Amino acid sequence: MVSRSYSNLLELCLSGESPSFGRMSRRIPRIMTVAGIISDLDDDPSDSVCSDPSSSSVARDRIIIVANQLPIRAQKKQDNEGWNFSWDENSLLLQLKDGLGDDEIDVIYVGCLKEEIHPNEQDEVSQILLETYKCVPTFLPPDLFTRYYHGFCKQQLWPLFHYMLPLSPDLGGRFNRSLWQAYVSVNKIFADRIMEVINPEDDFVWIHDYHLMVLPTFLRKRFNRVNLGFFLHSPFPSSEIYKTLPIREELLRALLNSDLIGFHTFDYARHFLSCCSRMLGLSYESKRGYIGLEYYGRTVSIKILPVGIHMGQLQLVLSLPETKAKVAELIKQFRDQGRVMLLGVDDMDIFKGITLKLLAMEQLLIQHPECQGKVVLVQIANPARGRGKDVKEVQAETYSTVKRINEAFGRPGYEPVLLIDEPLKFYERVAYYVVAECCLVTAVRDGMNLIPYEYIISRQGNEKLDKVLGLEPSKPKKSMLVVSEFIGCSPSLSGAIRVNPWNIDAVADAMECALEMEESEKQLRHEKHYKYVSTHDVGYWARSFLQDLERTCKDHARQRCWGIGFGLSFRVVALDPNFRKLSMEHIVSAYKRTTTRAILLDYDGTLMPQNSIDKSPSSKSIEILNNLCRDSNNMVFIVSARSRKTLTEWFAPCEKLGIAAEHGYFLRLPQDVEWGTCVPVADCSWKQIAEPVMKLYTETTDGSTIEDKETALVWCYEDADPDFGSCQAKELLDHLESVLANEPVTVKSGQNLVEVKPQGVSKGLVAKRLLTTMQERAMVPDFVLCIGDDRSDEDMFEVISSSVTGPSVAPRAEVFACTVGKKPSKAKYYLDDTVEIVRLMQGLACVSEQTILL
Repeated sequence: MVSRSYSNLLELCLSGESPSFGRMSRRIPRIMTVAGIISDLDDDPSDSVCSDPSSSSVARDRIIIVANQLPIRAQKKQDNEGWNFSWDENSLLLQLKDGLGDDEIDVIYVGCLKEEIHPNEQDEVSQILLETYKCVPTFLPPDLFTRYYHGFCKQQLWPLFHYMLPLSPDLGGRFNRSLWQAYVSVNKIFADRIMEVINPEDDFVWIHDYHLMVLPTFLRKRFNRVNLGFFLHSPFPSSEIYKTLPIREELLRALLNSDLIGFHTFDYARHFLSCCSRMLGLSYESKRGYIGLEYYGRTVSIKILPVGIHMGQLQLVLSLPETKAKVAELIKQFRDQGRVMLLGVDDMDIFKGITLKLLAMEQLLIQHPECQGKVVLVQIANPARGRGKDVKEVQAETYSTVKRINEAFGRPGYEPVLLIDEPLKFYERVAYYVVAECCLVTAVRDGMNLIPYEYIISRQGNEKLDKVLGLEPSKPKKSMLVVSEFIGCSPSLSGAIRVNPWNIDAVADAMECALEMEESEKQLRHEKHYKYVSTHDVGYWARSFLQDLERTCKDHARQRCWGIGFGLSFRVVALDPNFRKLSMEHIVSAYKRTTTRAILLDYDGTLMPQNSIDKSPSSKSIEILNNLCRDSNNMVFIVSARSRKTLTEWFAPCEKLGIAAEHGYFLRLPQDVEWGTCVPVADCSWKQIAEPVMKLYTETTDGSTIEDKETALVWCYEDADPDFGSCQAKELLDHLESVLANEPVTVKSGQNLVEVKPQGVSKGLVAKRLLTTMQERAMVPDFVLCIGDDRSDEDMFEVISSSVTGPSVAPRAEVFACTVGKKPSKAKYYLDDTVEIVRLMQGLACVSEQTILL
């Protein structure tokens, strides 16, 4: 059945909601022509482009940087005939390119212009931007852009990612499916534009921020091996907040179609990984310092690194004569008047905490009357990026608070708060940084915030500014920062005074501490911050991300990839080239022409679905097994982790069935009454040590249980909270390994469990024992089938695969090692689920039944 998200997208596109490019039928020149691009609306995964990696012909590395806005300024010419374009020097995307500093790398930008371009001018503008700036503009109709950007992005995603739930219509935007459709439609348009310039096997695509979170799915569908990175510049909320989003799984799966996902802080990455665990059942591993998620055979890497500033650009601005003049003006305005400047620079939005900062300033003046007439808070309020009722409310509250404070504490020639709500040029803002004794950033939630970084570098200054400030060049510089705990740059600024912005008294105390701190302490903190910020600039960030992206994508060429799923549930399965689906015709043909067969079957997850409540075998399964066992040419074994008591009861009707219990510790050959063991009888006195430890963790982990088998103990946390259960399992594993270090047992973790069992016991031993027994009875098999679904079955796959070259199977034996689901495995074959397994076994049973009748 087609998913709702896809059906909505389909309706959207068919209804004209996803517009064509107007006159863009005359496409901009392609850098490489790619054959086989699928229809926009064709969702057959088999149509995904999966080209031969050897076909690449591009010599230079090329990066396609995709974001909502291009780093371009556009201005209409005076005669209204055409446009003038220039680089936006303040754009992170442009700074990123400069930071790479590698002439061997071509950078192409894909994004929207801030200005609306008439459809009649779009072809010409596209040509100019591509040829002059290597930019590919994405043109969106005004109505669609409004619903995509000001609607879904700013009224739904942005508030939720900043921990604001739409508990009422006035608090953030309630989910609106038509706005979601607009968001998907725009992401698809971006994908179409990228298609026009991409060389899919060689180019690296780097997508930026929450505006384009489903774009990876559209690109991965077109090109299974595309080298794709995504960086989220906003916070990623905790799972408790994120899971309220109706399209939560669609966004997660779309992001997982990237090869590398970047976050500013570990907290953001941890929240994302927790959402993947709780909503998709995915777990992550850390290998040699790299965090990775296994997703259908692909490793999706997680990158944690805060973005930096453009050192060269900021130092250039510090050297401008305009900056020097502005600094001199501010010194006369403040320092020469005996005033100490505190500085805040924020966007005028609900999450920047401007009002909280003003209230803290008010509290400072009340608690420390000596600051009145001396300390001035300069609050630079940049225009809000969004629009709506919340922005107007913040503006009104800010103006009224400033007015109240100035009326209460102001005097002739002195106002404690100076609010600057007009756009400032960058050099003017830098001049305020240079003069300010302390910078305050009290956002209640912010993805990164580079204001503290800019402040630190500005306070370092240069010789010209030192003269204006009256400082000796050799004298150590100083700076003070008061920063919110809830912004992305906070963890990297260990010398800053961190505050909870909601605690007005604590912020006021921090401001007073920053003013009264010893000069030597201020200098040490500044030196520490300057060393970090100057070495972790935007170039460092960009190079580090791209190096990790290249490392993550290096195995693309050797993997066999194909797409599965429809709409936004699409994902790519990447597996070893020799790994393929087990064909019914192939195995039935081999089954018919062979005369001595060994069949080993796992139970849970193979013959019985893992999520089934009643785990006992159905009458249909019993009938299939009996039909297979009645064939004198077959030796059939059930190999399970369950106890022999349970397996004996369940499979009592199958008299000729061989059974291996507890991972093969206990073994009962077909038609044998007595159970044997694959290893010497174990001493289970270790249980007296392990069981109290497991009970301790069971008591403290709600939903966990202990299964006491004859030779093993299993702690299961399938019904516990997934994050807490996984954390407890790791602790339990370490604890058990420590207390059982001198016991003849192994401690292993599995899917939602921790198990202690005797050393040397594995399902691989069962496979060896069966093949050896058959060889001793002069029944060397010419057909071997082994099917299982989890890690414990990999031992069986390894044994039967390696037996091909040994004496335990016939020289030209048909050997089938088959796992359940498409995933990395030592098996060479797979089937999708237990339904297909049962269908396969039923087919083989029918062949045996017909043979017996003949």
